[in-house]
Order: sequence, then C-alpha cells, then structure tokens
Amino acid sequence: MNLTLTVLEIVAPVFLLASVGFIWVKLGFDYRIEFVTRLAMTLSVPCLIFVALMKTDIEPDALTTVSLAAITAYALVTIGCFIMVRAARLEARTFLAPLIFGNTGNLGLPLALFAFGDAGLSYAVVIFAIMAIYSFTFGVWLVSGGGSVIKVIKEPLVAATLLGALFLWQGWQTPRFLTNTLELTGQMAIPMMLITLGVALARLKPQNVSRAIWLCILKAALCIGAAWGAGHWFSLDPIPFAVLILQVSTPVAVTSYLLAAKYEADSGAVAGLVIVSTLLSVGFIPLTLAFLI
Repeated sequence: MNLTLTVLEIVAPVFLLASVGFIWVKLGFDYRIEFVTRLAMTLSVPCLIFVALMKTDIEPDALTTVSLAAITAYALVTIGCFIMVRAARLEARTFLAPLIFGNTGNLGLPLALFAFGDAGLSYAVVIFAIMAIYSFTFGVWLVSGGGSVIKVIKEPLVAATLLGALFLWQGWQTPRFLTNTLELTGQMAIPMMLITLGVALARLKPQNVSRAIWLCILKAALCIGAAWGAGHWFSLDPIPFAVLILQVSTPVAVTSYLLAAKYEADSGAVAGLVIVSTLLSVGFIPLTLAFLI
C-alpha cells in the first residue's frame, strides 16, 4: 500500500499537468506551442541544466560514468530499433528516430525530480543533454539527411551543459543574485513542458494505431532492457541506475512529430507513436518505478 501511494505521488503531478494542457486545448483556448517550446528549449531548460549541474554534490567521476552508461544504452537502443524497423519493413526515415529518442525532457526530468529529488534531477539532465545532442545530429540526419554539427554547438542546452560541467569540475559558483535568477527561470521549465505535452497530444491526429501499439510495446521493452544492461555493466549506484532506466524508456517525444512534419516524413504515423506510447506509459512508468524505488 505504501509503495502504491509513493508511486502515485510521483506520477500524479506529471500526468495531471499534462491533462491541464490537454483540457486547455479541448476548451478552445489558444496555446502557441511553437513559442512555448522555443522559450523552454532556448531559455528555461538551459537554465535548469546549468544550475542543476553547478549546484550538484555528485562527484564528477560519477557523472562521467552515467554519461558513458547513457551513451552505451542509446547505442544498444539504436541497434535494436534498426533491427526492428528492418524486420518489419518500415521506412527508417519515418520510424527509426521516434523509436530511439524518448521524451526525456517533458516526462523524464519531472519524473526523476519527483522520484529521486535534486540528485535524480542532476543525473537526469545529463542524460537528457546526451539524448538531445544525439537527436540534433543523428536524429535530424535520419529524418532529413542533413544533421549539422555547427547547429548542435549553437544549441543553448548544449552550451548550458558544457558550461555547467565546467563549473562543476572547477567548483565555481555564480553570484548569488545571478544564481537566484537562473534558478527561478529554470523552475518554470518542468510545468511548462508538461502542459505543452498535453497540448501537443490534444492536437495530434494519429494513423495506424494497431501498428503503433506493438511498436511501442517493443520499444519500451527494448529501452528498459538496454538501460538495465548498461547500468549493470557500469555498476551504477541505485539512483543513477534508476534514473537511466526512466530516461531511456520514456515514450516517443513530441519533437519527433514536429521533425517528421517539417521534413515531410509520415507525420501521421509518428503522431500515432507519440499518442500510443504516451498512453502506454501511464501503465508502464508506475510499474517501472515500483521496481526501482
């Protein structure tokens, strides 16, 4: 009973905030998702990442180990998803990126924070940054055929990660007034991303839901298995081990739909993956947390 209540306390705020965005759109209110997404990814999320890394008490060696474990997990997921897509004779340009990259920002960050506190968030932002860099290079290349290293370097969240890692390594701190400002700016990231997730789900028009169901079930199993294996291989401590599994196994990201629409892939099929995987996560995320906490 206590375990059930603990899991509900963790996942309820996540899905309730997403429901706010969903209901907001269904009531006919305006929500400019492109503006809010740009605000989050350009300002609030970079501030969240920088402050989380700068203020963390986690040893740099531990963060390095988590980074290597995350890279290994995503490599395993990429290989597994490639085999899955080829075996099912699906178009790689449409299906491969959505199956690889999870919603580590909108869902992964708040879940890590609510489940494991500031320490969990510190690990989560590192994994999120690794996924984002991978997504902006290999992911964009998959969908469009034109990933750009220069574009990655210019991304604010990448700069925030590198700068936060430097401050962590050197033990530096920004002046208190600046830290308070950055922290306040970063605090709006998580509720804003969750509400935006709900808005995006309300607007998507899925296609071929039956195919999306079995693909998303296989994706969840593959991602959990890859993260579990990588975590054990690098002998991660319980909290980073749990955060790695949570982050890697998050459902298909809404940004996958936006990229598919932008580069004229099958956006309807990707919308089906986003909606189905997010709905399935209502069940498998609590089950996963029950084994991790």
